[in-house]
Amino acid sequence: MTGLGAITPLGNSADETWKNMLDGVSGASPITSFDTEKFKTKFACQVKNFNSEDYGINRKEARKMDPYCQFAIAAAKQAVDDCGIDLEQVDKNRVGVVFGVGIGGIKTFQEEIEAYGRTGAEQGPRFNPFFIPKMIADIAAGHISIMYGFHGPNYVTTSACASSTHALADAFNLIRLGKADMILSGGAEAAVTEGGVGGFNAMHALSTRNDDPEHASRPFSASRDGFVMAEGAGCLVLEELEHAKARGAKIYAEMVGEGMSADAHHITASHPEGLGAILVMKNALEDAGLNPDEIDYINVHGTSTHVGDISEVKAIKAVFGEHAYKLNISSTKSMTGHMLGAAGAVEALASVLAVKNDIVPPTINHADDDRDEEIDYDLNFTFGQAQHRTVRAALSNTFGFGGHNACVIFKKYAE
Repeated sequence: MTGLGAITPLGNSADETWKNMLDGVSGASPITSFDTEKFKTKFACQVKNFNSEDYGINRKEARKMDPYCQFAIAAAKQAVDDCGIDLEQVDKNRVGVVFGVGIGGIKTFQEEIEAYGRTGAEQGPRFNPFFIPKMIADIAAGHISIMYGFHGPNYVTTSACASSTHALADAFNLIRLGKADMILSGGAEAAVTEGGVGGFNAMHALSTRNDDPEHASRPFSASRDGFVMAEGAGCLVLEELEHAKARGAKIYAEMVGEGMSADAHHITASHPEGLGAILVMKNALEDAGLNPDEIDYINVHGTSTHVGDISEVKAIKAVFGEHAYKLNISSTKSMTGHMLGAAGAVEALASVLAVKNDIVPPTINHADDDRDEEIDYDLNFTFGQAQHRTVRAALSNTFGFGGHNACVIFKKYAE
């Protein structure tokens, strides 16, 4: 892992996001992008002070891009700059872009259909010619490759909240198969819209703690009442080791394994006993060639939903046994909110930095008198504040609607 970039509710760079994670900052606040008067949920974790021109997207081009795509390009530009690659020397036929997107251009879709509803019956359909290329989920990967002239593997993965972890897994495997030397991989989402919030409200999936948004995302607490919608993007540069060493690249950590599985249980609820989560972690450990006791940190899916939090804890105990009590576990969604298709990328970024810096970001918003009797609090959920410890290897879980599970593992790099 040789480059990092992020646009999140906690900051418009990887460094700012990481600093605010370690400080336990919440990204939640009242929604400003639309009128929430008639909505059950009136808050979210929104990206703040974002200006596309700061990332080489002029106003004319920005009008042709949905916000999720702008976030993706901004995160990718940061990651490319961070990795220090000489764009004049690299073989661009061997550099790819694999991005995860859960929903895509929902804002664009909503606006175009609303416009058609106002005028279509009388005047006939008058859609913006950029409607389709703004909306489709794959276009972010396309824009990034066009911007840099990267001709390697280029596509999007879509598996709801597991999308960008699947993207990382695919990028990892493409490099192992010799199909590319470098891949920009991550995820993006911008679903804090009327349709996004209203749709999840209809499912009773979102927190409605409107009087206290900053404390609404509270994984593993008895009073949790749903997740907090979020938006943003994360990008990581995966690079074949010898290629990175040959150009003297800085190496944050080494990606060593991935796992995938399906719950095969329910379209939205995780398996109550965590069977798919157990399998995906076992698959990742086997792929990495690591024993459970070689993992020091798990960045959990931890969305702050009743069934999901409990089933993930059961899965961790089943896979790690007694070592589970020696792990640090944390949910960075307690701070970022749930970034849907971008979640896995930003949580992978946090895992990489935990390995690099030997510090684990916290799970915020928990109180000792807010305990769920179905959760084992002898586990170390890193409540309240970041904890320094040696992090030899970190595992990151993401689970998506449809029962899609993905897991990636990073470990310290040493010559």
